[in-house]
Amino acid sequence: MITIFLAKSDPEETLREHTDELRLRYDILRESYGYYFDDRIWELLRYAVDYHDVGKAHKPFQLKIRRALGEDVVLKKYLEVPHNYLSPFLLPEVVFSFPKKDYQALIQAIAFHHERNIQPNDELIKKALSEDLWPNLNEINSHLDIQGVNLKTRYNRIFSQLRKRIKYSDNKAHYVDYVILKGLLHRLDHAASAHADIEIDAKQNFKQLVDKGFAKIATEKSLPVEEVYRDLQKHAHEYRKKNLIIVAQTGMGKTEAALLWASDSKTFFTLPLKVSINALFTRVYDKMNYKNVGLLHSSSTDYLTESREEEWEVISEQSHHFSSKLLFTTIDQILKFPFLYRGYEKELATMAYSSLVIDEIQAYDPKIAAVLIRALEMIYLVGGRFLLMTATLPSIYLETLQESEIIPKDAFRVDTFIDDTVIRHCIDIKEKSIIDDVEQIINLGRSKKVLVIANTVKRAMELYSMIKKQTTHVHVFHSMYIQKHRAMIERELIHFDENREAIGIWVTTQLVEASIDIDFDVLFTEAATLDSLCQRFGRCYRRRQYEYEQPNVFIYTTNVSGAKYVYDEEILKRSIELLRPFNQKILLESQKIELVSQLYKRDYLKGTEFLKTFESALEQLKTFDDYTLSSNDAQKLLRDIQAELVIPRNVYDENVHLFEKLEQAEKQDRTKLHREITKLTVSLRKTLTMRNTSRLPHKGGKKNGKKYDLLPWIQILDLDYEFNENSKTGSGVLLDKKTENFI
Repeated sequence: MITIFLAKSDPEETLREHTDELRLRYDILRESYGYYFDDRIWELLRYAVDYHDVGKAHKPFQLKIRRALGEDVVLKKYLEVPHNYLSPFLLPEVVFSFPKKDYQALIQAIAFHHERNIQPNDELIKKALSEDLWPNLNEINSHLDIQGVNLKTRYNRIFSQLRKRIKYSDNKAHYVDYVILKGLLHRLDHAASAHADIEIDAKQNFKQLVDKGFAKIATEKSLPVEEVYRDLQKHAHEYRKKNLIIVAQTGMGKTEAALLWASDSKTFFTLPLKVSINALFTRVYDKMNYKNVGLLHSSSTDYLTESREEEWEVISEQSHHFSSKLLFTTIDQILKFPFLYRGYEKELATMAYSSLVIDEIQAYDPKIAAVLIRALEMIYLVGGRFLLMTATLPSIYLETLQESEIIPKDAFRVDTFIDDTVIRHCIDIKEKSIIDDVEQIINLGRSKKVLVIANTVKRAMELYSMIKKQTTHVHVFHSMYIQKHRAMIERELIHFDENREAIGIWVTTQLVEASIDIDFDVLFTEAATLDSLCQRFGRCYRRRQYEYEQPNVFIYTTNVSGAKYVYDEEILKRSIELLRPFNQKILLESQKIELVSQLYKRDYLKGTEFLKTFESALEQLKTFDDYTLSSNDAQKLLRDIQAELVIPRNVYDENVHLFEKLEQAEKQDRTKLHREITKLTVSLRKTLTMRNTSRLPHKGGKKNGKKYDLLPWIQILDLDYEFNENSKTGSGVLLDKKTENFI
């Protein structure tokens, strides 16, 4: 009689079935990207696949699974030992003929493919092996089709590997092998457990997508398609096997350039803002007609369910398992590994055979930029490629990369692409407050598309209140709307932009700097740092040539909101000083890039909080201990951890029925209700929500016989909220004096 060992109870699956699922995905992964790693790594990975879960044959684990399936079993005699600690002791003898560094990496990849707080217990492991697993090796080997042996004579050698883990500070070649081995095992195990694809469309070359878009122009001009590429795109295609840093102005076809650079490699494309990522995903999915593209960020499931009713589950699953050939994502989903959190190897090993695009690095604060630079070093170390694209590049970031001890200077190219024949902006620096020019804003709004950008929500609302007293052609947009209403306003703004006959005024915060592709006639903005100002300039005459002599960009330097909180005050002052020589003049694209470069040179930054924050973050990243943080901890560090998800009290009162439904909902209905409720929330800084929130009063389900709090991560905000869904106007969360520094 053949002994059957179980691996899972929900759904029920034998250990052989689960292992075969990994074997299948191993074959697909090796066929798809096998050329990235040598045969030695693939051989070790196959042993890891075959033996990673053999410890689940331990009787306590088997009895626990059978009890979960409803069998009447008694758990006694043995204390359960985590199966991952047992599995290495049943490896075949042949692995110990490998070089020491190889079998060390294999043992640790298996032993830590689950990261646990429980430390390996010598006495319990010996007891489990000698009294249970080793005596039953024939049955285990037969069930799994493996050749495990009694490794009693090698026990101490194996157990020592459970005590002293391989770390980032170790020999780098040894470390890289371990990361790839353990990380790929994670990928295979997670995909197999979910019965998800490990890789999709591996043979796709993104050049084909780009060429389809250029085919009509090429045909009309009777030219090969490569001849109609723009200079940036030709450059990206030529150096597609290299690491690149590209500074290029808006409108040069950076997306197509990135895809040409990515070529046939698995690619992760990151941007700072989710709305921009959604737009790129939609463009590739719909306009380029590429259906194997993924989308992954904190609210990607909500976006997909609304925009892709038929396909959202497939896209979402492929994205979460990194299966997609091309994945648009935020950095907190894939670049947490510089924090060396428990299980980080999954991300980093995937990067070893992938290409990474980081778009607009200047949009991140200096702490996050330091993490990104560290991530690039680690990606280079394991063999991955990177493309850094930006409209303006702070020199300090480039200087740091050039001084890297890991990435040689000749390992990446730096190139700039500028077209100064395209004139877009003439600036006027005003030595007064933006509030003092409301009349001019209103007058121009009667015949033009006017964009007003304030540094804080409070100042934006102040301007909006003043303007709407004199005209109805005004809208306001900032970060303090619930998700449902924010989406409405974004659609309204895009519609306004697309209707070239429409006129009026939009008052916003820096939220629009990089989030939405809009093109206004005139920009009124409070002073900000140069990189931020350049982003704001890009919302005015974005797609057109400016052919007039009078200014179309007005910058206000007095009574600037958020000067001490939103921006580094010293850098803000220096930004205006650098701009002054261009007052009442055309500001060329090359001049913008040079100004930002000068502002952020290390010598020029001396004495600023920006430099202190950036250098401190770089140093802190060197001191992180391996495996101390959880994945959630690392993700919080890459997000705005000072934010809290809230639902305004009056919005909650109007929608309390959703919460009451959730209390009684069956499992299959909860996801939909969660999404509906999430649309009613807004993310606010804790400095605002402090002493202004209360817990949701709803309980649901049962855990261990007790009811638990529903949605404990959402609080009720005891501040008023205003929005008219018919006119798509309103103030959002109503502010008080505590919100002065809110952007």
